[in-house]
Amino acid sequence: MSASPAMAASDCPRLLEVADWGENSTGDISVSSGESCLFPITIRGTVSSSDIVQKPAHGSLKKLNMTTYEYKAKARYKGSDAFAIKAVGQGPTASGTSVITVHATIK
Repeated sequence: MSASPAMAASDCPRLLEVADWGENSTGDISVSSGESCLFPITIRGTVSSSDIVQKPAHGSLKKLNMTTYEYKAKARYKGSDAFAIKAVGQGPTASGTSVITVHATIK
């Protein structure tokens, strides 16, 4: 009997207003209770740094690399959660620091 490899988390189903570098963005994601999904930074250009500035209250947020985070909803919790990521980068028309605030709906 062989063990099957763990399934990798997929991108969070989301609605996001993508701003340019130097502007803040907000977005909404949806995830099932106890499940995880990936949240990539999608502002056009190059990310030079990123950090978590607001941790979620009903789940966990893990930085996988400079541009991708993994959100995991708390098991048996259903409701709302939120987190924020600060990213610094440069795009084709602007550069600067942006804060991406994400509102999660946990089903």
